[in-house]
Amino acid sequence: MSDQKYGEEFQRVGKDGFDAAVRSFGEVNKGLQAIAAEVTDYSKKSFEDGTRAFEQLLSAKSFGQVIEIQSQYARMVYEAHVAEWSKIAEMYAGLTRNAYKPVERVDSQAGSPHRLRSV
Repeated sequence: MSDQKYGEEFQRVGKDGFDAAVRSFGEVNKGLQAIAAEVTDYSKKSFEDGTRAFEQLLSAKSFGQVIEIQSQYARMVYEAHVAEWSKIAEMYAGLTRNAYKPVERVDSQAGSPHRLRSV
């Protein structure tokens, strides 16, 4: 293979790697936007739930009712929190998988017969 062929092949490999990195960063961006939207929605819902619980506490007629409202609210918040952060952990795992796919494709192509060969 001539020096010119090596140069062209080297440029192609460099371009493929750069393109994969750009696609990977795009996937990271999309994933982080989705996670930010999810956290925002969860925060809004949590605030609304807290406001509703506070209103219920204000309208409670007895100390027993206050304890019951607070207990129900604490249980609901705990369950919602665990479910939400499990969902977000899955979103991060998906983000990682999706961000790696473009790099993985280029890496698998590097193992093909078209990769640079040493002389």
